Amino acid sequence: MRRIVPASSPRRISRLRPRAGFSFLARDKRNSGFRDRRGETLFIDARKLGSMTDRTHRELTDTDIAKVAGTYHAWRGDPDAAEYADVPGFCKAANTEEIRGHGHVLTPGRYVGAEAAEVDAEPFDDKIRRLVATLAEQQAEGGRLDKLIRENLASLGYPLGKEDEP
Repeated sequence: MRRIVPASSPRRISRLRPRAGFSFLARDKRNSGFRDRRGETLFIDARKLGSMTDRTHRELTDTDIAKVAGTYHAWRGDPDAAEYADVPGFCKAANTEEIRGHGHVLTPGRYVGAEAAEVDAEPFDDKIRRLVATLAEQQAEGGRLDKLIRENLASLGYPLGKEDEP
């Protein structure tokens, strides 16, 4: 049986093996010094952890690895670990019935859900006015820079269009 089913980025993760995900297997989930975990599977979605070191490699920091390990140990019921709690968007302990309800698909995202959205205290009308003003400033600056680039290229003999030709 699967004890833990984390999801990682579809890109390769260099500090974890196998690269697309991992699972720990246990023959017996009865007490064994920990809490009884029979009928439970821990899902961890680690796709948002770490950072891309290049286009194909994601590296987890020691803090990220400690977060995954700490979650696992808390779920298992290690005496030195914190109390386990499901965290929307990161981890969930699902029972066999929930897994059966999802057609036995073991994709962590199905179980962990989405993290809670931040509440934006800025009223929508104020926010959109601020964003439109910022966009107008950026477009004006972009126009100024486009004109400068055209002039510089034309002075070097590389006009961008007929209007730039001498």
